[in-house]
Amino acid sequence: MPEEVEEPESAPGKGWGLDEGDPIVPGRFVLAKIGGGWDYEVFLAWDEHLHSLVVAKLVRPHLVHDDHTLRSLAREAELLERLAHPVLVRGFAAVLEGDRPHLVLEHLEGPTLARTMRQAGPLALEQLVPLVFQLASVLQYLANEQVVHLDVKPANVILGAPPRLVDLSVARTVEAAARIRTPVGTDAYMAPEQCDPTLAGIGQAADVYGLGATLYEAIAGSVPFPRPRHFDREDPSRRFPQLSGVPAPPLSDCPPALAEIVSACLSFDPGERPTAGEVGDRLEPLIEAIKPRRILGRARPRLR
Repeated sequence: MPEEVEEPESAPGKGWGLDEGDPIVPGRFVLAKIGGGWDYEVFLAWDEHLHSLVVAKLVRPHLVHDDHTLRSLAREAELLERLAHPVLVRGFAAVLEGDRPHLVLEHLEGPTLARTMRQAGPLALEQLVPLVFQLASVLQYLANEQVVHLDVKPANVILGAPPRLVDLSVARTVEAAARIRTPVGTDAYMAPEQCDPTLAGIGQAADVYGLGATLYEAIAGSVPFPRPRHFDREDPSRRFPQLSGVPAPPLSDCPPALAEIVSACLSFDPGERPTAGEVGDRLEPLIEAIKPRRILGRARPRLR
């Protein structure tokens, strides 16, 4: 079964009401709804042209003429078209006009890291270190391509061989990210400068912070900066505890070298965080220690 995409509790606007067998466009048919978000619905579909299962990400009906939503869809489609890495989700097609604007993405069978941790708890070191190495590899690739993902989190990591980083819906070029002036991303995994862009320009260090927050949760079973159950979304200090500047509680249930990597990734100052490539280099001794046979199905590359 495909991994379901979690839907917000109160996603606004009606959905398409599509059932199994209904066409999205000619030659592309719904098999099942697998989730959605504020702006989109996500379906497992059969594509007759590709002769394959695909994932269709449809703009919700009330937003099909919304300029901001359509620009976001076009931006994501452009990034998917030009980016290619074994650990990055692939895009096959984009329909940007007509009654049902949507993206066509590869179908991935595995569970998300978030679901795996909910069901089985923190990952074993033998699973975790190679996974983080591979995520660091794709983040360094994005950095080389002058792209910032801006939403690195367990729910956007699909486990498999190799794993995949998914969802480029808020990704930007480095130039565009530097112009952001409002919070962007998922609260618990956002770097301080994503929470408050007036602190520093948003750049590639934000993705390293997201990787650190993801790694922290995979080890500790909780996010590094949990917020109160009830809080005022208009109060940044309550909504974003990471803005306090206080370091995250130290990790004890992992090798000191790994705890040091996590701590560096979660540095308040983006200039003090390592690059994704440096994270990979610092993981190499740990990888040697656990002696995995293969990474990415081939000899392990060095990150630069």
